[in-house]
Amino acid sequence: MRYTTLKITFTALIFCVSFYMQGQTLTLQECVELALEKNITIKQSELDIANAELDKSNAFGNFLPNINAQTSHSWNIGLNQNITTGLLENLTTQFSSLGVNMGVDVYNGLQNVKRLHRANLAIIAQQYNLADITDDTALLVANSYLQVMFNREQLGVQESQFAVSLKELERTKILIEAGVLITGDIFELEATIASQQQAVVQAQNNLRLTKINLAQLLLITDYENFDIAVEAFDVPFPQILDETPKAIFEKALSDRNDIKLSLTNLEISKTDIEIAKTSLQPSLSAFYSYSTRISYSDRLTGTGVFNQFPIGTVAATGQEVVTQVEQRGVIGPSSFVDQLQTNDGHNFGIQLSIPILNGFSAKNNVKRSKVNLMRFENQFEQQKLGLESTVNQAYNDAKGAFNFYKAAQKTVIARNDAYQDATKRFDAGVMNSFEFTQIKQRYEASVSDELRAKFDYVFKLKVLEFYFGLKLEI
Repeated sequence: MRYTTLKITFTALIFCVSFYMQGQTLTLQECVELALEKNITIKQSELDIANAELDKSNAFGNFLPNINAQTSHSWNIGLNQNITTGLLENLTTQFSSLGVNMGVDVYNGLQNVKRLHRANLAIIAQQYNLADITDDTALLVANSYLQVMFNREQLGVQESQFAVSLKELERTKILIEAGVLITGDIFELEATIASQQQAVVQAQNNLRLTKINLAQLLLITDYENFDIAVEAFDVPFPQILDETPKAIFEKALSDRNDIKLSLTNLEISKTDIEIAKTSLQPSLSAFYSYSTRISYSDRLTGTGVFNQFPIGTVAATGQEVVTQVEQRGVIGPSSFVDQLQTNDGHNFGIQLSIPILNGFSAKNNVKRSKVNLMRFENQFEQQKLGLESTVNQAYNDAKGAFNFYKAAQKTVIARNDAYQDATKRFDAGVMNSFEFTQIKQRYEASVSDELRAKFDYVFKLKVLEFYFGLKLEI
């Protein structure tokens, strides 16, 4: 009893460890969400949006005045005139200065308005670019996910066929011992089993490689413990094939993010032309500045005491002419606040700039912008033609894949009937092993072809639905 309990406990522990080591399985939706979260290209595109937001902030800032403040403090050391004695002496004097200046664009051909409009368009363009990358990433993940599902089912088919062949080998041995079949009939079956064993190994390798490819898309490095969930998988009915290629193209033309991106780039190019034209118009700006200075040197000032000094005589009378001169004394510098008020100054005005000749640079910029617009227009027309061709190709591929899948289903039914009949004849000893093996191999090949046709049809159908704007689901 104790031994049994320990055995059960140990078995449960092994199961839990194995389950843990197996890791979490992911559905298609979870794989897509994980890819969108970790994809480096998507992260780069998000950074591009952030940069576009900064460009918009700069464009908005052009409407605001430019205000700058400056201050300085200087020391003058060397030979200078002493204001108290009037003599040249080695002195150290200090000065401080303060200033504020402001400039604002009054009119520049509405350039600031157009630059702000361009910045808004650039943000929209980057958003469309991000959405386009997101769509492509989701489709890529879905394709890789379907490859894993296909190889997993293919492995199941190969393992099932291998197991059936082993049972047929055992039954053949019994029939040989009973004298129904000859000894040579077993050789062909053994060769078939060896080939099927190789096919199982190949299917295992294919499954592992597709899992690794999917894991790499999701930036998962633990390949061994990564797997996809076993989801219920019904082959979808191709309702979208009821639509015409023209209707699908028109839907893609209105909904595809890459098309919206191209249209936004066209608007940006038109705005660039308008911005370039502003350089041909006059510009009017206003400016204002305020400055003041402070000195830390001693200064001469009146004492209120006046002395008389002769300045000449009257020629007729010989009378002396005198004047009163106020005595001056040396005092310290004025206060900081007083000097700010008494030494300040204001400067303001407006400036009109009229372009006359600039080496044809302004006109050439306009022409260059028009050339860029024509280039984008040609690219857009080419993009529409490419999209229409792609949609038509996707439509025909999906339709052909569906018909091929239906034909493959019929082939499997017919090959299975032939295989069941051959099994009965082989067991009765009226068919040799070579003929039986050939019929069996044709049946097994039809099963693999049906499986391949099924997943090929599903993916091509999803591509067509993708262009029609339908959500990726399995």
